Amino acid sequence: AGLHEHDEVFRIGAAVTWSDLVRTTLPPQLHGLQAAAREVGGVQVQNSGTLVGNVCNASPAADGIPALMALDAQIELASLAGVRCVPLVEFVLGSRRTLRAPDELVTAILVPRRPRARSQFLKLGHRRYLVISIVMVAVVLEIDNGFVVHAAVAVGSCSAVARRLPSLEKKLLA
Repeated sequence: AGLHEHDEVFRIGAAVTWSDLVRTTLPPQLHGLQAAAREVGGVQVQNSGTLVGNVCNASPAADGIPALMALDAQIELASLAGVRCVPLVEFVLGSRRTLRAPDELVTAILVPRRPRARSQFLKLGHRRYLVISIVMVAVVLEIDNGFVVHAAVAVGSCSAVARRLPSLEKKLLA
C-alpha cells in the first residue's frame, strides 16, 4: 500500500486506490495520472478500485494505462522465484491478457522520476462522467529553456491495447 517517492522512482503500491491518487499531493509529473483517477467511474469505484487492478484488467479502455505508458511506468511482479520489473508497454498484451505468470502477483507500479516533467490526461466519451472512453490521450513533456527535451504521448481506446505514439513524440522534440 502507499505511494512512496524514492531517489529514482515513485512506487505506487498494489493497494493504492483511485481516491488515494486523487487525494495525495503529487508533483506536476503525476498530474495526468491524477486527472485519469478523477475520470474513473463514480466515487464508490474510486474508493475501492485500484490502479493495479485497472492495469491487470488490461481493458483497451482502462483509464490508467495511457497515463502510465506516457510516464514510462514499469510493473513490479513478485513470485517465490523473486521479483522482476516489466515495462507497462510490454505487460499489457491485449484485452484481459497480460505478461503476468500464473504464480506472480503485481506488487507495485514504478514510475521513473522526472522532476521537471509535466503531464496531462484527457478523455472523450459520450457524456462527462461514468463513461467508457471513445478515446483517451496522455502526454508528458519536459521543457528546458523553451525547448521540449522529453515528450511522451499515449492513446487508449483506439486499438486492442493503449499505444505510445513515437512519431509524434519525435516531432515534438524537433
